[in-house]
Amino acid sequence: MAMNDNNGCSICAAGSENYETFSTRIGRKRVKRVQYDYRHTDGELFSCIGGTLEECRERRDKWLNAKKA
Repeated sequence: MAMNDNNGCSICAAGSENYETFSTRIGRKRVKRVQYDYRHTDGELFSCIGGTLEECRERRDKWLNAKKA
């Protein structure tokens, strides 16, 4: 699934998440990563790269809680 349009902008719909996995090289080691986008219902975009989908969702939840404060 494509996460971005041709201009590099996230195509994540309000209130939903998009993610994709990729691997990168750190030194000699290949490491899996997750690119994660979540667009809040107010239209604001949260985006991060993490080691797992769960890690990214934890970061999103912290961001959401901070928005409520």
